[in-house]
Amino acid sequence: MNDKNTPNDVDDDRYVIEDTGDTVEDIEHEMEVAAQEATTPAAADDFRDRYLRSLADFENFRKRSEREKNDFQRYALAGMVRDLLPVLDNFDRGLEHAEEGDEFHKGMALIYKQLFDVLQRHGLKPIGESGVRFDPNIHEGVVRVEDPSVPSHTVVEVLQKGYVLHDRLIRPAMVKVAVGGPEETAPSGT
Repeated sequence: MNDKNTPNDVDDDRYVIEDTGDTVEDIEHEMEVAAQEATTPAAADDFRDRYLRSLADFENFRKRSEREKNDFQRYALAGMVRDLLPVLDNFDRGLEHAEEGDEFHKGMALIYKQLFDVLQRHGLKPIGESGVRFDPNIHEGVVRVEDPSVPSHTVVEVLQKGYVLHDRLIRPAMVKVAVGGPEETAPSGT
């Protein structure tokens, strides 16, 4: 009934110990030699070196983990803040078009200030200055304006504020950039 190729009849040599002909005394002698070699100064230096490397690797791992944890805590709100930016934009637009001085404008301004203050306490900083040199790291130039009265590559108007969370850009400022004016010279000493 049993075929020769069934798993029960297959010879399994994985668990067979080869007989090398060594006696118990030979094996004990090999073990003593290995133990003595392990206690030589070269082996001790090797073990010490490996121990110090492992210790350094662990310390680097600990520091990297701590840095990643801190970064996670600092930027965990970035997604939520990014989702709130259109709300801030709408507040800005509403405040620009509401009549200044009426009760509605005052109420909107107070709510906007309260929301913005909360976001600032959590590390949000606006990018919205005009009159500064265009910086492609924080500005997105969407309009070029020929204006010979201001230096070239100067932000002349901010169309939409940009924002930085701690030190990470979460949205660049959309700006109008002047061209055609005098080239700005680099400050001396740089």
